Amino acid sequence: MKRQWNAEEKLRFEREMLAAHAQYIAGVDEVGRGPLAGPVVCAAVILPLDEASLIEGVDDSKKVKESERERLAALIRERAVAYSVCEESAAAIDEINILEATKRCMKRCVEQLAIVPDVVFTDGNFRIGIDLPQLNIVKGDALSYSIGAASILAKVYRDALMCEYDAQYPQYGFAKHKGYGTAAHIAAIREYGLCPIHRKTFTKNLSAGRGNGAPQNT
Repeated sequence: MKRQWNAEEKLRFEREMLAAHAQYIAGVDEVGRGPLAGPVVCAAVILPLDEASLIEGVDDSKKVKESERERLAALIRERAVAYSVCEESAAAIDEINILEATKRCMKRCVEQLAIVPDVVFTDGNFRIGIDLPQLNIVKGDALSYSIGAASILAKVYRDALMCEYDAQYPQYGFAKHKGYGTAAHIAAIREYGLCPIHRKTFTKNLSAGRGNGAPQNT
């Protein structure tokens, strides 16, 4: 039986901040820390929190079906007071590591919001370099309405981007696995080598001696 969406549960952290006189609460989350290919994508969003404006169904993007994510993402963009989506490339991840790339991406998202938030909720247990009050919430994408909304924006954006890469590098199946390390993806790397969006630090043992993965005219 499907669990009913519970606004009181999803808004517990937000209502604590509203009671402390915060007006604008930004949720920030990332998608794509684990894949072998593609960028890490972060989103920041400030949503209105009055009852009439709430978007039922907002949750951790991993718990929401693809078609429902796309519907929710459209509503989030429509109703948001402000939102931003940023990415850090595979090359950046290789250069500074995935954690630092994620922190930098989250920071840029907050800085690019059209409205300065009173407090920033981030998913996880690490701080980002912002001069604003910040609340870390472990499993925040499931526990906080604002972070869950950010996770949906980031997921929908990244999935669409990986489908674009699939057209550019069709031999890897990016549209299907979105860059994650499935058996089919690993087999493709072993056959074709790496392409420009692969994370070299994540694939060191998979493509020794192979080329750059560019499609061949044969």
